[in-house]
Amino acid sequence: MSAPIDLYYWPTPNGWKISIALEEMGLPYALQLVDITAGAQFEPAFLKIAPNNRMPAITDPDGPDGAPISIFESGAILQYLARKTGRFCGSTERQRIAVDQWLMWQMGGVGPMAGQAHHFLQYAPAMDPPQDLPYAKDRYRAEVGRLYGVLNRQLADNEFVAGDFYSIADMAIWPWAHLWKRQEQQIDDKPHFARWIKTVGSRPAVQAGRAVAAEKRANIAQDKQAQALLFKR
Repeated sequence: MSAPIDLYYWPTPNGWKISIALEEMGLPYALQLVDITAGAQFEPAFLKIAPNNRMPAITDPDGPDGAPISIFESGAILQYLARKTGRFCGSTERQRIAVDQWLMWQMGGVGPMAGQAHHFLQYAPAMDPPQDLPYAKDRYRAEVGRLYGVLNRQLADNEFVAGDFYSIADMAIWPWAHLWKRQEQQIDDKPHFARWIKTVGSRPAVQAGRAVAAEKRANIAQDKQAQALLFKR
C-alpha cells in the first residue's frame, strides 16, 4: 500500500471492530480520533465521510481500481477489508454465507440490543434528571440474554461463530459480547460462549485492537455534558 488507511475511531465496541480487523489483517492505518463525547461526529468534515454521524469510518487511499474510497458502517467496512485482503471471510461460498449471516446477526441484533442495554442500565440512571426505567432495563437485559443464548448454542458445535475458522463475524460480535457484565448478564449457563470470549480475547491482534486509544475511554455515565452529546439525535 502506498499510504495507510485512515481510521476514524473512538474506543467503543463499534470502533474496536475495525481496529481489531486492521490489526488482524496487518494493514497499516493512521488513527483519526472522533471524540464522540465532544460532538466531533457532527462536524461537517466527518459527515462527508460518515453521513449518519456515527463512527467508525475509513478512507482507503488504495481503493477499488487504485482510487481512494471512504466507507462508513462497521459491517460494510469489515466486508470491504475482508474482500481487500482475501482473509477472514471464508474460502468457499458456503463459508462466506455463514460469515455474512452471523455478521448481519450482529449488526441487526447484538449491537443495537447491547447498545440499548448499556444505555438504559448504565447511562440513563446517571442522567440529570435520572432516567431509571425498569421496563426498558428488563426488556434489553432479557433480549441480550436471549441473543447470547443463540450464540452459545451455535458455539456448542463450532469453534468460532461461523464454523471452525475465525472470521470477521467473530471480530464484529466479540467487542460487544465481552462486555457482558455491563449488560448485566450471567454466563455460568453459557459455557461455549464463555470459552469463545476467552479464546478470541487471547488473540494478540484482538488485544492490540482493543487497546487502541484506551486512554481516551472515559466514564461517560459520570459526564453529563458528554451524555447529552453522545445521545443527541
